[in-house]
Amino acid sequence: MKRMLGILIVMAGFVFLLAACGEKTQEDVLADLEDTMNEMEGYKANAEMSMNTGQEDQKFAIDIWHKKDDLFRVALTNDMDEKGSQVILKNKDGVFVLTPALKKNFKFQSDWPENSSQPYLYQSLVNDIKKDKEAEFESTDTHYIFKTKTNYQSNNNLPYQEIHFDKKSLTPVEVKVLDKDKNALVVVKFSSFEKDASFKEDDFSMEKNMASNATEDEAVSGEVEDNALTVSLPTFMAGSELEQKKEIDLEDGQRAILTFSGDKNFTLVQEKRNVVPTMTSPQEVKGDIINLGHTVAGLSHNKLEWSYNGVDYILASDELTKEELIQVAQSVQGQEVK
Repeated sequence: MKRMLGILIVMAGFVFLLAACGEKTQEDVLADLEDTMNEMEGYKANAEMSMNTGQEDQKFAIDIWHKKDDLFRVALTNDMDEKGSQVILKNKDGVFVLTPALKKNFKFQSDWPENSSQPYLYQSLVNDIKKDKEAEFESTDTHYIFKTKTNYQSNNNLPYQEIHFDKKSLTPVEVKVLDKDKNALVVVKFSSFEKDASFKEDDFSMEKNMASNATEDEAVSGEVEDNALTVSLPTFMAGSELEQKKEIDLEDGQRAILTFSGDKNFTLVQEKRNVVPTMTSPQEVKGDIINLGHTVAGLSHNKLEWSYNGVDYILASDELTKEELIQVAQSVQGQEVK
């Protein structure tokens, strides 16, 4: 009996010792993440984002800059897009999406990045964890793992995410964005994360980012390849069919207007210019920034606008929902219209 009592006392002491110096709780880790976020003057990170939300798997190289308090620069490069990277930029003048090689720039009347989950921004990940009172937590030998709800206002098909932080540095390692069946449709893998990075005064200016990302030949000549417009059908048509295709020759390019009718009527415009326009004031968009999986688009209440491989697209409908607009746009990489 005494021996059994002694064993119990030793076990109780061992349990107490584990509790005293053991793993941090979910609340402890969240507090540490918030402290890390608030103490950083800024950061630079590199990541690869894989997306399986459209017709084909897509991969982006992402270069992320943030300077306290409200300066952001996210450069996304898709290897399949021959026209180079797009830049999401937030500075004192507003929120912009830049396509430097085509000298295109859109200004968004948006509260990005706060208005939606952003799987490659440290602040967004920490805030999503903080907001979800039902977030799940796990600690491994090397990582803290949180499973939370997401906040994609224009896409209800990605309701969950799994976030892995490095235990020592408390920086993100991997983020998986999941569909309703917990399949990972978006995966962000961080290859580097530099805390308290330094920046030059004009690193977040639109002028510098438009100039530094344009190709040398285009910057000199303003010419792009004089290729004919290849008109593509979406593979997802929301129960409709192509009713009419109208092609128009422009002074410096071509335009195609595709009209779809059926369950949901919509119009898809595709346009290719043979001359890069000179720098102009940004076109203003009232709406959200959407990553389609192959490019970044601007979403207003009934219209999506984007550029890909030198072609400009506008998808408009009073009948498609936001989710359907995105699905149709994601699928416009499909078969050529004959």
